[in-house]
Amino acid sequence: MFVEYLETPLGLLRLTANETALCEIALAEKREESAPNTVTQAAVLQLLEYFSKKREDFSVQLAPQGTPFQKSVWAALASIPYGKVVTYGQLAAAVGNAKAVRAAASAVGKNPLPIVLPCHRVVAASGLGGFAWGLTAKRTLLQLEGVEIPKKSAFPENFLFTFP
Repeated sequence: MFVEYLETPLGLLRLTANETALCEIALAEKREESAPNTVTQAAVLQLLEYFSKKREDFSVQLAPQGTPFQKSVWAALASIPYGKVVTYGQLAAAVGNAKAVRAAASAVGKNPLPIVLPCHRVVAASGLGGFAWGLTAKRTLLQLEGVEIPKKSAFPENFLFTFP
């Protein structure tokens, strides 16, 4: 595996890749030995562009490991546009089971590639919802994308995305 670190507004990120694709993005407490490759280098560049508001979509190859259901949820995450949000219920319906809201939320929480597979764009019907890296990080990412975050209410219609 190949590893590279990146300091971001959220803290230190550890990017892990195989020979051809990015496998994981995780918060790291400290920088350890790096062993970058072209995939991690491309991911670092794209993340720097994202945090500088110069990139809205990522083109690095991805290889998240998970169950078929988790992978279907993560694929749906990839289709949520920059600056838009969906509810956990909408996400569950988009992957074929509107009643599987908790399962979809669990898959979102296990997303191994936050930011690139934008799980921060999934919100509760009544407000912000949760985020594996904490609500401060979720707010930071949504605000970076220009999303207006309501106080204890649903998100304004102009920020909601509807799956095709």
